[in-house]
Amino acid sequence: MEEFRRGFGYWSVLSLAIGSIAGTTLLFGAGITAKYSGNMILLAWVLISAMAIYIAACFGELASTFPKAGGSYEFAKQAYGRFVSFLVGWTAWLIGNLATVVMVVGATSFLFPNATGFNQFLMSTGIIIALNTIAYFGVKASSLLLIGAAILLIGAPLAFIIKGLPIMHIENFTPFFTHPLPSLLVSSFFLVESYFGWEAATYLAEETRNPSKTIPKAMLHATLIIALLGFFLIATLIGILGWKGLAASPTSFIESVQLLFSEKLRLAVSIGVYLALIGSAASGIIALPRLVLALARDRLFPGQFKAIHPKFNTPYKAVLFQTVALVMLLILGFANYETLLSIFVPIGVIMYVTLLIAVPILRAKFPDAPRAFKVPFLKAGVTIVITILIAAVIAWAFTVPDSLRLLELSFYLVGIGLPLYLLVELYYDPKMITQANDILAYLALFTEKLLFTTGMKNEIFSFLGNLQGKTILDFGCGIGTLSVELVKKAGLRGRVIAMHFSKNNLKITGKRLADVKSWTPLPIAHVTLLHDPDMFKRVHPEVTYVDAIVSAGMLSNIQEMKTVLKEMWAILPVGGKICFTDYIDLFHLLPNVEWLSSEAAIDKLFTSAGFSVRVVKIKRFLWNRIFIYGVKTTGHISFI
Repeated sequence: MEEFRRGFGYWSVLSLAIGSIAGTTLLFGAGITAKYSGNMILLAWVLISAMAIYIAACFGELASTFPKAGGSYEFAKQAYGRFVSFLVGWTAWLIGNLATVVMVVGATSFLFPNATGFNQFLMSTGIIIALNTIAYFGVKASSLLLIGAAILLIGAPLAFIIKGLPIMHIENFTPFFTHPLPSLLVSSFFLVESYFGWEAATYLAEETRNPSKTIPKAMLHATLIIALLGFFLIATLIGILGWKGLAASPTSFIESVQLLFSEKLRLAVSIGVYLALIGSAASGIIALPRLVLALARDRLFPGQFKAIHPKFNTPYKAVLFQTVALVMLLILGFANYETLLSIFVPIGVIMYVTLLIAVPILRAKFPDAPRAFKVPFLKAGVTIVITILIAAVIAWAFTVPDSLRLLELSFYLVGIGLPLYLLVELYYDPKMITQANDILAYLALFTEKLLFTTGMKNEIFSFLGNLQGKTILDFGCGIGTLSVELVKKAGLRGRVIAMHFSKNNLKITGKRLADVKSWTPLPIAHVTLLHDPDMFKRVHPEVTYVDAIVSAGMLSNIQEMKTVLKEMWAILPVGGKICFTDYIDLFHLLPNVEWLSSEAAIDKLFTSAGFSVRVVKIKRFLWNRIFIYGVKTTGHISFI
């Protein structure tokens, strides 16, 4: 497995944690929450901050126990297994990318409020490409960006607080209890987004020096900084505008900046806020590719995305994928800020509740695992925090108009991960592949002539040449499409070994071969049917010699291609031929398995196993077809 260099230290991780934790609510959410709880928004902030510090401590323990690049996904994998961990990874990726786009769009709208929608789109696209370019080029550039952004993210609000505190009106805080106490939960629902992003720092675990200690410390310190900054920022806003003035305008922070500063200073603060938001977006852009890399390593995402750049030491393919995804989200467009917030928070609560429950599960599951940091009062603390999170969502759902529809939409977005999971498992999980083949085996009888034409068969047999008296392995025989022809071409002295992992496919093949034997007047080859559930990673040990190997529709299912090719090489004579064919580039959208990604990769793989090959791709409307013709050699010989 390719490894990262450990280039991130405490200050870089602290900076990323500040950038990723400090949500847009910190700067723009006070107006939304003030209309639900008035001056009591300060009490809601204290409640949420105390809870946030505890959640940060829980993430600190998880990160110190499992310091790997997957972060939240890795923790869920250790606690729950493959399926739940994929959903957590998908949810984390969804939240991170949506939040990043909102940050960029919010920053652009903040600094250029009069720009047209198209111009804002162009500017946002440029920012996303620029930030991903920095993420592509490595740790040093990313560290400098994170530290600079964190300074601005703290500095801009701090300048506002220092200027505003001395002139705020104390009478604006009386009466303090302006709303019923349950309204605190509704405000907490919106304010909690200010802290979403604890997991981002954990994605850098494999690139951080001494991650078991550095990451927990950085997350706790970042949460404390945001807690203090947010409290004084909200207090300053109330002191200047009053809670009613704060609730009356969605741009209350901007209006307060205009009241406090001269034109020149106003511009400086505005640019500072703009750069701070961009820096916060950069935190997600730098961290999220590591999540994609972790999913790819565990075959829950296409394997191409686990590649690490040989020079820059970054998950560069994951960065490129992320760039495309972010621009596509930009193109889709967005609702208003409060609507986005209402969609984000339930999704985040689902993920964080799942991960909080994982902490006591993992303590019980791995009691002797090294933990540089342990969260105190585990069972009681986790129970209280989860109760508050769920209560906040329920209070919001039954208080705010149209909230149930948005809650339903949140569940739908998480649910999109289900078909994605099934699709990935059909690529990589032998059990799922076998079950799918068993179910679809009889359907393949009806699609056989459409998907595998007579012309394709003729191409294969033309390459193989005279098969009389030969032993041929049909590796992944399917429903016997090639086997029924091979037994006739091999003749009475020949032998055909038909192998498959699916019992139903092998059953159909056996019946078809029996039918051929009963009605064909010519002598046919001997047949051996082999059921091998492990053929994804081997050639069956009973197969010790063959003159030729054919395989149709099996390439994408092979998990250990290097091993399989070496075993094929061992059972073939020098000059023995192989011919593989499969569908690739499905719908010209879905990625191929890693080794089928390019002709160069295929040639390198087969050459290293001792085969000289020629690769032919045939383009089709919905997908392409690949043929790999090969000959066993004792040295590298160009295939003719």
